[in-house]
Amino acid sequence: MSSMTVFRLIFLVMFLGWLMIWVMLPTKVYKNEWTPKLNGKLNSTYFEGQGTNLLLFSFPVMFIAAFGCVYLHLQKNLRKPNSRSVVTSNRLSFLRRPALVMAPLGIVTAMELAFVAMFVALLIWSLANYLYVSFGHLHMHKQGEKVWQAKFRSVSLRLGYIGNICWAFLFFPVTRGSSILPLVGLTSESSIKYHIWLGHLSMILFVAHTVGFIIYWAMTNQMAMMLEWSKTYVSNVAGEIATVLALAMWVTSSYRIRRKMFEVFFYTHQLYILYIVFYVLHVGAAYFCMILPGIFLFVVDRYLRFLQSQRRARLDSARLLPCGSIELTFSKSPGLYYNPTSILFLNVPSISKLQWHPFTITSSCNLEQDKLSVVVKRLGSWSQELYRQISSSVDRLELSVEGPYGPTSSHFLRHELLVLVSGGSGITPFISIIREIIFESTKQNCRVPRVLLVCAFKNSADLAMLDLLLPVNGTPSNILQMQLQIEAYITREGELPTEDNLKLLQTIWFKPNQLDSPINASLGNNNWLWLGAIIVSSFVMFLLILGIVTRYYIYPFDHNTGETYHYSYYVLWDMFLLCACIFIASSAVFLFLKKEHAMEGKQIQNLEVPTPTTSPGSWFQNANRELESQPHQSLVQVTKVHFGARPDLKRILFDCKASDVGVLACGPRKMRHEIAEICSSGLADNLHFESISFNW
Repeated sequence: MSSMTVFRLIFLVMFLGWLMIWVMLPTKVYKNEWTPKLNGKLNSTYFEGQGTNLLLFSFPVMFIAAFGCVYLHLQKNLRKPNSRSVVTSNRLSFLRRPALVMAPLGIVTAMELAFVAMFVALLIWSLANYLYVSFGHLHMHKQGEKVWQAKFRSVSLRLGYIGNICWAFLFFPVTRGSSILPLVGLTSESSIKYHIWLGHLSMILFVAHTVGFIIYWAMTNQMAMMLEWSKTYVSNVAGEIATVLALAMWVTSSYRIRRKMFEVFFYTHQLYILYIVFYVLHVGAAYFCMILPGIFLFVVDRYLRFLQSQRRARLDSARLLPCGSIELTFSKSPGLYYNPTSILFLNVPSISKLQWHPFTITSSCNLEQDKLSVVVKRLGSWSQELYRQISSSVDRLELSVEGPYGPTSSHFLRHELLVLVSGGSGITPFISIIREIIFESTKQNCRVPRVLLVCAFKNSADLAMLDLLLPVNGTPSNILQMQLQIEAYITREGELPTEDNLKLLQTIWFKPNQLDSPINASLGNNNWLWLGAIIVSSFVMFLLILGIVTRYYIYPFDHNTGETYHYSYYVLWDMFLLCACIFIASSAVFLFLKKEHAMEGKQIQNLEVPTPTTSPGSWFQNANRELESQPHQSLVQVTKVHFGARPDLKRILFDCKASDVGVLACGPRKMRHEIAEICSSGLADNLHFESISFNW
């Protein structure tokens, strides 16, 4: 048994044990038999009422997160450069097929449906057991209170408990640099929909919880309870403030607002900091320990992203394409490794100091070891202002980056045939895939998949996006070493414009600046090991200081003064120590690595490489001339352009005769849903679908 298998077994046992605790939590056995024994052994004077929950709910996940970093580091080092991912067994491939294609939920696989069903079963089981135990021992909170009113209050309270279960998972999908997600084959961008689902579900439960208590207080003439901030129990005011903040975030996170008014969604969502504070003040320290791992890891990731964003990225050049898109090329550390379809978050302080926008990386870290490129489509006000600033011949543009983030393996290499279907700017993640396959095809005895790229554009000017399939320093022969076929569809033009109407590419070079540095991972080349060290050191520091504060400050206060320590102060201590320990550990590691990053930055030189000055539209206009004189003749040979037509996706996919066809789609939601329905129809068992998009 290999060491990696041992790691996976340990993680599985810890995770199943953690889930079992959640299953047992609402039962009578846990309340009447387990709780007294556990509290007697774990709730010492060092942790008081938090000891049991810290051990049962926090420790397992923190253990998996810390040692998961070690596992991912070993996995990265053990990965053979010429190896290909093992093809998923046909008996299990059906689990990855789209099982449900519906606009509110998006594209849901059979495996996702199974996990959703199990999670919903956990919520129903928990609610049923909470009510069973509660109804058996009803407490009348007011003289003259009727039994049905007490039951109504009990149901409202338990709905809040169920919402807390959702919160235990809520922050894992949005922890971009998480070690948890890669362990189960997920990335943050592919998990955003889980965060959205959990957010909707928790909000429904919390609104029902809040409204239920308001109705109960109205029925029992206790409306004054809405203004109570109890010293010995939960704060009702904190819960109400948290609900109002959450409602503002919930309403502005709808699909239409995210698409049409992104700034409204973005700025309103920054209320999450206050939401967390007031939510935790409401639930108390014991319940905070149940949801601690997700928040802890999110704060670690968020602070590391903040530290990385303080460096200014070195922007070498920008190519303004005729279609209005911009290719930004940065310097990067040669040791920075990322896989195709990875993303990079950009911030331009001169446009907005707060807004961060994600863009797909189009470069291959193997082909371009010291360069990293992204493509920005000129659509909203932010990207239009970026285009204006770059085209105004500035000498330097200040940018900050976060990332890159992406998959831990090039899983697409396992297929025999790769069908890439894109709409508009959805072609950008496929550029990095094709560049990576170009690199893999240069290796001896390395089999790479055949590639069929089906791309739909509105106008012929968008054909300029195909120019990016080859890196700036690529040679025409590169693309001929792989089996590539391109079917380009121009939907709004019947023919190619005349040569006089073709726009040219414009390349802008920026002057180097000593304040700028190459893009590097926030924690260097051994990113996973340093992240594991931060998680372990900050969590251990948190436990030690919390124990000291509880034993030598809170405990004497309770027992020597005769007063009860304020219920909310416990939580304030927890949140303060959590943030302080994370900031200290992360800052220490970041400062230690800063010198190494500075040395690498001095060694990397800016090399100006000539780029084409004509748009790809001219390739097809001049296709009958001397191809050997064209710098991109290889692309012309493999590209077929269809004017005034849309791709017949069903025919294209069903005509794929390979035994293992990977189908990747990126573009408008309607297009992705159509492809998902074709692949899940059961008429072609060789089609394996994957959607790439932020817009679930």
